[in-house]
Amino acid sequence: MAELLSSRSIESALTQYHNPPHIYIGYSGGIDSHVLLHLCASMAHLKEKITAVYVHHGLQLEADDWAEHCKKTATGLGVDFKVIRVDAIASQGESPEEVARNARYTALRILIETDDLLLVAQHREDQLETVLLQLFRGSGLSGLSAMPAFMNFGKGVLLRPLLDTPKIAVEDYAKLHALSWIEDPSNQNNNFNRNFLRNAIVPLLKQRWPACDKTVARSAGHCAEAQLLLSEQAKKLFLPILNGLDETLSISQLIEYSLTQQRLVIREWFQMLNLKMPSQAFIERVQSDVISARPDSDPLLSGKGYCIRRYRDKLYCLKVGEAEKIVASTWPKMQISFSFSAGQALYFMPSSAGICYDKWQKSTVVVKARSGGERISLPGRKGHHDLKQLFQEAGIAPWERAGIPLIYLDDKLAVVGNLWISADFYSEKEQCCISFFLRKEAS
Repeated sequence: MAELLSSRSIESALTQYHNPPHIYIGYSGGIDSHVLLHLCASMAHLKEKITAVYVHHGLQLEADDWAEHCKKTATGLGVDFKVIRVDAIASQGESPEEVARNARYTALRILIETDDLLLVAQHREDQLETVLLQLFRGSGLSGLSAMPAFMNFGKGVLLRPLLDTPKIAVEDYAKLHALSWIEDPSNQNNNFNRNFLRNAIVPLLKQRWPACDKTVARSAGHCAEAQLLLSEQAKKLFLPILNGLDETLSISQLIEYSLTQQRLVIREWFQMLNLKMPSQAFIERVQSDVISARPDSDPLLSGKGYCIRRYRDKLYCLKVGEAEKIVASTWPKMQISFSFSAGQALYFMPSSAGICYDKWQKSTVVVKARSGGERISLPGRKGHHDLKQLFQEAGIAPWERAGIPLIYLDDKLAVVGNLWISADFYSEKEQCCISFFLRKEAS
């Protein structure tokens, strides 16, 4: 029999988290989460802070019965209980396991307020399965580091206090305390990768290498340490070439790095942008198809929900979605702001230079999209200038130009976004003028 589990495992995990306001426990009703809940509920000083949370995925006919079982168990242990319902139905081409996991953690994250803790019940054999899954996917150090014992989560922290505990110790604790848990029949379905490993592969591995869960977990720890050092190096390479205003990378500086260093920087970039880490093959295509493209070309590399482009010396990662169209509309009188598309608004403010406010008030003001061929005269410059030429001079990427609104006063082009004011309308009168700025609207 393995060393018996006790509340010491929980106390050790909570050592650095003094007096958390609330402790949530992910409770599916299975043996692992029941043992974790039972351990925590046995600690009198924690009991009043605990809420057991059952996430109802809507995937099993028995899920309502399981939720009721969990509620009765939590009530019997004297802790609060909560059910959260999520939509975890996978679309075509999506992994059901990944969709359910993402839905579950998204719902739990919303619960966590400042300094709250979320405890989940993965143990050492779960860690073994995770490392193997990542290995078979060809993951790098980050993936092979598997699950961390703790991590920032929402406004609080997620803890895995049983991560270094063998599965047999969890089972022995459940038997000793005569716990009653749910057996999910889907856990026997070997069509799911993790179930296949758990049911068919890991038992064979443990026959040959009985301590493989312990040794592989140790390897995951080594990978995590190496990844930490690599991340520190990546940040040193990444930050000097990041353009903070538009979150682009300087291509001229990026190509000074080795190919390996470039891949490190691109991964760091994706992490900063909160995007799913791209595959090695995709990163190599970024290098060959976009970074190494001719400076005057317009390459486009599409990923899942984003695309990679370049313009002049900048490497862009752009969200893919339907372009926000500017619909020709009249700016209402006496209104200082105007939403010209679903995601952006124009504002004006008092200024010592710009358009005379009296002229603005007396004119019919219409906001339009570009149609092509527009020209404008500028203060201090002779003649009229094509907007295309001005955009090129300003280094504005082609795909950004369609989203810049044009302001017409009495059918004459007066303002281009927050960039230029026509010389025909420009004035310099203290306290009598207005200037313009753009702002992204909250979605």
